[in-house]
Amino acid sequence: MSGEILLVLRILLAGALYAFLGWGLVTLWKDLRQQSQVVSRSRIPPLLLDWQINGSEQKRQFTQTEFILGRDPGCECPISHETVSARHARLTYHHNQWWVEDLNSTNGTFINLEPVSTPTVIVTGDEIRCGQVNIQVRMAEKPGG
Repeated sequence: MSGEILLVLRILLAGALYAFLGWGLVTLWKDLRQQSQVVSRSRIPPLLLDWQINGSEQKRQFTQTEFILGRDPGCECPISHETVSARHARLTYHHNQWWVEDLNSTNGTFINLEPVSTPTVIVTGDEIRCGQVNIQVRMAEKPGG
């Protein structure tokens, strides 16, 4: 009888050991995933956009990897001007660069007076024109670098 009890205790101890190891690995995996998300977000240099409409200056800063410019109030960067389409242009950060893409807008998207027909890289000092609104582009330094 004591042999059976010893066997059950050994099985329970082995089960507890495997449960502890599994819990430790899951905890490490979750922490690593969370840290990688924090690091990937911190590598995006903030994009600063400045524009004027009817003498009123607007300034916005973006740190997410993608946002939409447009007249629609649901856009991440709403621009209230009749020449701007509801969803006019998309700005994205990938391959360590900011890109602008026209979303088939009515009045077109331009960078430094050149029409945007494919996704195009933008840099500090560029001017994006959506309809008749000129938007100045500036990029802040990358955090930590």
